[in-house]
Amino acid sequence: MIIEAGEVFTGEIAHSPGWIQLDGERITAVGEGTGPATPDLSFMDDRIVPGYVDVHSHGGGGSSFSTTLDDDIDRVLATHLATGTTTMIASLVTASPQVLRAQIETLATHVRSGDIAGIHLEGPWLSPIYKGAHDPALLCAPAIPLLDELVSAGQGAIKMVTIAPELDGGIEAIRFLTERGIVVALGHTDCSYDQARDALSAGATGATHLFNAMAPLRHRQPGPVLALLRDQDARIEIIFDGVHLHPDLAASVLQQVGDRGVLVTDAMAATGQPDGRYLLGELEVNVDQGIARLAGTDTIAGSTLRLESAVKNAVEAGLSVHDAIHAATTAPAEYLNLPDVGHLKPGSLADLLVLDDELTVECVMRRGHWV
Repeated sequence: MIIEAGEVFTGEIAHSPGWIQLDGERITAVGEGTGPATPDLSFMDDRIVPGYVDVHSHGGGGSSFSTTLDDDIDRVLATHLATGTTTMIASLVTASPQVLRAQIETLATHVRSGDIAGIHLEGPWLSPIYKGAHDPALLCAPAIPLLDELVSAGQGAIKMVTIAPELDGGIEAIRFLTERGIVVALGHTDCSYDQARDALSAGATGATHLFNAMAPLRHRQPGPVLALLRDQDARIEIIFDGVHLHPDLAASVLQQVGDRGVLVTDAMAATGQPDGRYLLGELEVNVDQGIARLAGTDTIAGSTLRLESAVKNAVEAGLSVHDAIHAATTAPAEYLNLPDVGHLKPGSLADLLVLDDELTVECVMRRGHWV
């Protein structure tokens, strides 16, 4: 199949006009101008881009990844796929070791089938001071035996772990995980600037939703924010929903860090659903006007964002179209070492989107099939 479009943006290079050639579920060629044969489909008024890659999401469609039910997982995936997210990492909130193990084992079967790209453990190794929407009774220091148990339960499915490095055993845990090829992100942390730098030196390579649920940037105590911004290898997650961060700050950070910026949703069960009461893990969340907060508090509890909206919000705040799309495709794929997605290049999976002038997703292809 050959598809032409007014622009084909590979995630890094824009061909205007451009074409893409597919064979089954893989891309075989991409180029500028006229393709090697008469195109099978033409979108000359539109832009083709890679499918969106969300490396931090908890749920959607009324369901959550914190489950042992396959139908719940399918519902989350369908909710995000409908607006262009073709690759998802399943993020789990803090739970007891027994519950986490059961959830990991369920999700691991979906990793092996290719439905999801991996698992992210956001807890329980978090600071009680910046716990956010995590059950404080279940937070703990990162002991190696529990880490080993959960990593083993995933059988290679765990791709990322969020850790507060100031906790007892934090640096040792970072080394343990990175030695096994698992990405470590700093988040939900009260660490100092020096502690953050030590964690980055030990192998941590990311920031779990920068600014949110971490010690703030102060002129004499810059904390983790400055350490993460200055480290040229650290990927920076931004939730661009206009709630978690002021849009101008979010855009400024993404412009500052360039290719290191990663758009994420931190979406929870209410995504794609009406306002009301939902669960994040075992905690009750109230969603009002699309904003999720722990019931009875002002604490933000994830979001109702999808990456289509995050890209639009970033562009509206001043980011270039290509930089915003890169932050939702190529950057997250590289962050979590997912070589088959996030790009339109020979050998990659045929995950692609057709976007109109307003960056609305018109068509979605996953693995060579229009969905």
